[in-house]
Amino acid sequence: MTLEENKERLLLIFTRNPKLGKCKTRLAATIGDQAALDIYMILLRHTAEITKDLNCSKEVHYTEEPGSNDLWDELIYSKHLQNGKDLGERMYNAFKTGYQKGYKKVIIIGSDIYDLNSETIEEAFTELENSDYVIGPAADGGYYLLGMKSINNKIFINKNWGTNSVLKDTLDDLRDKKVKLLQIKNDIDVYEDLKDIDVFQTYLTV
Repeated sequence: MTLEENKERLLLIFTRNPKLGKCKTRLAATIGDQAALDIYMILLRHTAEITKDLNCSKEVHYTEEPGSNDLWDELIYSKHLQNGKDLGERMYNAFKTGYQKGYKKVIIIGSDIYDLNSETIEEAFTELENSDYVIGPAADGGYYLLGMKSINNKIFINKNWGTNSVLKDTLDDLRDKKVKLLQIKNDIDVYEDLKDIDVFQTYLTV
C-alpha cells in the first residue's frame, strides 16, 4: 500500500511532539505535566480520528523531528518538520510548499480542538469553491482553521501569535477578499477550556 493522496486538496495538521513538560504548558501549570500530556494525547487521537477518512492529502507537521512510531498512520499521513522562526513563518512555509506541490485548496488546523469534527473540515474545503478564504474562529480570539486557494504572506506576518488579536488582525488583512467564517469553537489551552468536558474529568485534580 502507498500513502493516500488527493492532488486537489491538502490538509496540514500542526502539532507538538507529545513530550512530558513540552506540551500544553499553560494547562500543565494548573494540573501538572503528566495530566497535561495525557490530555494532549486525547486531543491528538481525536484529531487523527476525525481526519483519517477525509478525502484529501494529509500532512502532519511537528515542532521537532517526527518519530516513526506514533499514532499517525504513515499510510494516511506524511510527516514533516515545521520550518520557521515563529508560528506565522512556519504556517506560511507549509502553505507555500503545498502550493508548490500543485495543490489547489490548502487548509491548516491545529491538534487541540476537541469539538472539531470531520464535517467542519469538509465544509471548509467545500466553502473554498466560492470563497477566497475560510476561517474557523476560536473562542479565544484566534482561529482553529485557516484555508485558502493561493498563498498570501500578509496574513502570516505582524501578528501577536497566541493572543486574542490574531483573528481580528487577520480579518483586517483580508478586508477586500471573500472570506467565509465557520462556527466558533473552543481550543484547549488552559484549565477553564476543559473543566466542563466529561472525557477530561479523570485528569483534573485541582
